[in-house]
Amino acid sequence: MKRRDFLTTSALAIGVVGISGCYKEDKSYKDVNINRGKVVKLKLATSWPAHFPIMGTGVDNFAKSCGELSGGSLEIKVYPKNILVPALQVFDTASASQIDAFHSGVYYWKGKNSAFSIFGGMPLGLTSEEMITWLKFGGGIELWRELYGKFNLYPLIGGSTGPQMGGWFKKEIKSVSDLKGLKMRIPGLGGEVMKKLGVNPILLPAGEIFTSLERGTIDATEWVGPALDKMMGFDKAAKYYYKGWHEPGSILEITFNKNRWEKLSKEHQAIITTASEAMTANMVEEFRYKNAKALQELSNHIEIKTFPKDMMIEAKKALDEVLEDEAKKNIDFKRVLDNYNQFVKLNTPWNNISTKHILDIRG
Repeated sequence: MKRRDFLTTSALAIGVVGISGCYKEDKSYKDVNINRGKVVKLKLATSWPAHFPIMGTGVDNFAKSCGELSGGSLEIKVYPKNILVPALQVFDTASASQIDAFHSGVYYWKGKNSAFSIFGGMPLGLTSEEMITWLKFGGGIELWRELYGKFNLYPLIGGSTGPQMGGWFKKEIKSVSDLKGLKMRIPGLGGEVMKKLGVNPILLPAGEIFTSLERGTIDATEWVGPALDKMMGFDKAAKYYYKGWHEPGSILEITFNKNRWEKLSKEHQAIITTASEAMTANMVEEFRYKNAKALQELSNHIEIKTFPKDMMIEAKKALDEVLEDEAKKNIDFKRVLDNYNQFVKLNTPWNNISTKHILDIRG
């Protein structure tokens, strides 16, 4: 009996030593459970109204998931636009360490660095699935983090809208000449292309778009797609709804103050990263389902149009000019564009014989 007790005790001791030894050897797990017994609180501001469908609720669920996955040791408080920060000032506020993080659209910050527009999505370019693949596996997110790092920021993919519609117009666009002088809410590279076609692009936050369109302050607007456009009431202010081209796969961001991010434990960083990836996947799927449902209702009383052929020919030429001009002016833009184009070159042959082929024959 004594011998058996000795062997059992020895085995347990060896096991404990073994486990302890493994823990000490693997330095990557040094922060596991380091937050047990205390709560880390973060302030996250958004560019959307409170509980805004899909995008806003996506962030709400992200914050909730971080709390649950951390066992309550990570508390992210979400502040809708204008509560702590105006919608389009979240970038600067996080950069200045006045908030910990924000959720917004990447292309809003092209005035900081035109290269940021590419991370948000390319007109006539990659879809959401392709954009996320480029960012995660093609080197895009490394460039994004390098360039945001100059502003003391650390970005993560914070969702995607899927393909967006081309916008709501008060008058029908029958040729490219009909665009001359139009005032249109349209951001990013799409806005730069439309500017070359004679449009006056205007950047407005969500809460100001409907009133501006209804009162004639703007003549047209793009926003997202049927689900959110219907909710915003654009079908009551404009008759013509055009199919998209300028945002085939727009990327949203969940971006942290870089100093604050680096002070988080590895455990909390991993939880945030996991929750952000779950939010991204869910957002793409939710947009597709709710856009399909909303389109059924909108189709009963609006006209869904295709932009005229001459306009799209000119838009493609204008896009090439915009990209070439920006690449000459901004070395960061050129580096990101070159990396993006390398992925396009790699991806296109496979896409053509897989997804595109199936869509072509499926009808």
